[in-house]
Amino acid sequence: MPSSLDRRAALRLFGAAGLGLAAAACAGPGGGSGAADAGTSPSALATSGTPTGTVSFAHWRAEDKAVIADLVKAFVKKHPDAGVEQDISPSADYQSAALRRIQGSKTGDLFTAFRGAQFEQIVKAGVYAPLTTTGVLARYQASLIGPGATQGVQYGLPYQLVFNMPLANTDALDKAGHTSAPTDWDGFLQLLDDLKAKGFTPIAWPGGDAANAGQLLNTMVMNNAPSDDMFTRIESGRYKVTDDWFLKTLEQYGELKPYFQARATGSTTDAVTQLFAEGKAGLLATGSFQMAGVRALGAEFPFDLVAPITSPAGKAKYEGVFNTTFILGVNSASTVQPAAYAFLEFLSDPANAALYADGTGQHVTVQGVEYTNTDLKAVAPWLTRKTLLAPRFQFLDLDIRSAVENAAVAVVGGKKPAQAAEEAQRVIDQKRA
Repeated sequence: MPSSLDRRAALRLFGAAGLGLAAAACAGPGGGSGAADAGTSPSALATSGTPTGTVSFAHWRAEDKAVIADLVKAFVKKHPDAGVEQDISPSADYQSAALRRIQGSKTGDLFTAFRGAQFEQIVKAGVYAPLTTTGVLARYQASLIGPGATQGVQYGLPYQLVFNMPLANTDALDKAGHTSAPTDWDGFLQLLDDLKAKGFTPIAWPGGDAANAGQLLNTMVMNNAPSDDMFTRIESGRYKVTDDWFLKTLEQYGELKPYFQARATGSTTDAVTQLFAEGKAGLLATGSFQMAGVRALGAEFPFDLVAPITSPAGKAKYEGVFNTTFILGVNSASTVQPAAYAFLEFLSDPANAALYADGTGQHVTVQGVEYTNTDLKAVAPWLTRKTLLAPRFQFLDLDIRSAVENAAVAVVGGKKPAQAAEEAQRVIDQKRA
């Protein structure tokens, strides 16, 4: 596998040094100051006693199954009276049905949650056993676990640190004559033109997959919006999608239309990932979480991340976006809480977290982890860039989020930006009525 560490230094190190992930996590929206009302008070977490019984671990990452299975084997050697069974659902199903399945501990003694709407929903239902007073919190970077807390209580621990921005085939960028990433909108469009001229699909975008079509929106709005909490304000009614800044974003989606693959608005994530893995596309508009999946399809070219900078030269506030998600929590109704907590502690050990990270291609929020995975090292410079906490997860109403994201899909499908915005705003107004 070719390494991008030396060849792509110019691409990864463009621009001035950023403020860093820690600063972005503290300042960004969604950083743990949620307004949820935990209507059901969960019972205290049982952490003492010998871990016994089989822990049901509910999550959505089937691609992590083998790595987690190896970690489970090591866990059982340490705690022979305990076991772990993975209960895995596709991400879309997990998003919609996880609460119903884990409530009452039918499954998910230890479980994960998406940042934002799902996390807040599970908190309100009282499913989390609070972790605030446990020792496991000290193993995590404090600046990155805010999305697992609300009203001063740490309910879950975001385990994954990902970058929700286009993944780049840097061999393709080399062939297009680009050894540094664009720093303005004109430069980004020029990059796409040059990729197209060399026979590449400039951007592979899963416009038909609701779970991932909106990932691109994170970076499209990061420098257009008048405030970092732009989607919180759209949901509350303080901003509208008919405002000039969002209309500009939709107009820029229209400018991107010629650079997407054919029938982009109906494309699945699997289809565009395959296109990218075959070396036929310059950018994959999902995120760093796709790196392992692309490698599994046989790709050998080096990776980096390239975000669309939608602002004029010298006006960008952010270089990219990140997210902390895969929020680990212990079920308040679990009958094997000591074992579930012990497995959470086990995953939180830096050595075990490193095995998870290197094996799955995911950065983690655990302190003291040293990565050996080539791809994680390749995108590691983004850990110190000026990045915004991914704004699409600010939405707590998923119907409103869908309306906003669907407006962008509609524009790529041929609808006028103003019309797409007006239709989306009607849905938002109805939901808020």
